[in-house]
Amino acid sequence: MRIAVIGATGRTGVPLVEQALERGHEVVAFVRDEAKLPSAVRTDDRVTVVAGDAYTGEGVGHALAGDGDPVDAVVSVLGQTSAGPDDLLTEAGRHVVAAMEEHGVDRFVTLVGAGVREEGESVSLGGRTMGALLKLMARSVLDDAKEHVEMVRASDTRWTVVRGPRLTEGAHTGQFRHGTDLSLGVRAAAARANVADFVLDCLEEDLYVHEMPKVADDR
Repeated sequence: MRIAVIGATGRTGVPLVEQALERGHEVVAFVRDEAKLPSAVRTDDRVTVVAGDAYTGEGVGHALAGDGDPVDAVVSVLGQTSAGPDDLLTEAGRHVVAAMEEHGVDRFVTLVGAGVREEGESVSLGGRTMGALLKLMARSVLDDAKEHVEMVRASDTRWTVVRGPRLTEGAHTGQFRHGTDLSLGVRAAAARANVADFVLDCLEEDLYVHEMPKVADDR
C-alpha cells in the first residue's frame, strides 16, 4: 500500500511512518521541514518526501498524486501547537479532502482527541470530566477538531476518525483497546506509537469505515 502521511514529522507521524515501512508499505511523507524526519526515513527508497503546508494547501495535491500515480490512502496526524493557527485541522482537512476528490483517492484516516463526541454517545463520568476541562482550557482546539470531523463525515471519502485520549511518548507495546463504544476514564492514555499501530490496522484490515473508534493503551 502507498500511504500519504500528513504531518509526518510530528510526534505521532514519525512512528506512523516508521511502522508503515516495517510493515512493507511505501510512504509519501508530507512535511513542512524535511530535516525533522529521521535520517533513516529520509534515505529510505520507499519514502517520497513532499514539502508543503497543509494549512494553505500548498503541495497537498502533489503529495497525493505528484507523479501521476495516486496514493492508496491518506492519513492525517496533524496536531495543534501553541504557535499554530486555531483552525489547523479544519483548513488542512478541507485541502486534503479536496485533493483526494480531485485525484480519486477515497480512503482517509484522521486523528483527533477523544473529546470529540458522536451524537447520543454514552460518556463515562471521567469522560465528562475531561470534556468539561477541555472546553474550559482548550476550547479552540476542541472546536477545530469538531469542525474538522463534521467536514470529513460529510465528504465522499471512506473515512475513519480515530479518537485518542491523552497521548504519551510511551513505548510501542502493541497492547491497546479500541472500539466505537470504548469507555475512557480520566486516567486513559495511549502511546503515540500504539495509536500509529492502530491507524495502520485500520488501513490494512479496512476497519471502522464511516465510524469513529476510540483507542487507548491496555490498563
